[in-house]
Amino acid sequence: RHFKSLRRMERDGGLLQLFLEEANNERMHLLSFIKMKNPGSLFRGAVLVSQVGFGSAFLASYMISPKFCHRFVGYVEEEACHTYTKIIDTIETAPEGSELASWRTEKAPAIAVGYWELGENGTVLDLMYAVRADEAEHRDVNHVATGLKLGQTNPYNDPEMKVSMALRKYVQDVMSRG
Repeated sequence: RHFKSLRRMERDGGLLQLFLEEANNERMHLLSFIKMKNPGSLFRGAVLVSQVGFGSAFLASYMISPKFCHRFVGYVEEEACHTYTKIIDTIETAPEGSELASWRTEKAPAIAVGYWELGENGTVLDLMYAVRADEAEHRDVNHVATGLKLGQTNPYNDPEMKVSMALRKYVQDVMSRG
């Protein structure tokens, strides 16, 4: 769809921008978790090799069937939702004194606090809730993308809704100052 819109020099209905935002969001997940645990060279190397291998295979698959790839990503994101739900449950039920129990009160990395607006007391548990919500949105976006026809507008890219949300936030900010 994106390549077609480039070849035809037509708009893609807002999907490319949506997927760029989604990719940036996934990048913030990675950066937040790296700040928490600072993985070693071996792990970072494994991530790099995986990205090259999977990225190449996914690009080839996407050129053959974008719908299949979006559906696949939707299912991967669904699994991520289940995984974060289990992580949240484990943190909430972890015995006092354990490392996981400390995540209930441990402050989230500054990069996460700023990106997700977790507040000055945002915890790692709050971060997990935010990431799970992101994964649920990514799941829905990718499943919807499988059904969009060329020329259809992305339902998640409603400019009027974005303006309304920005105005609502502005009014709330002004009202909370007074």
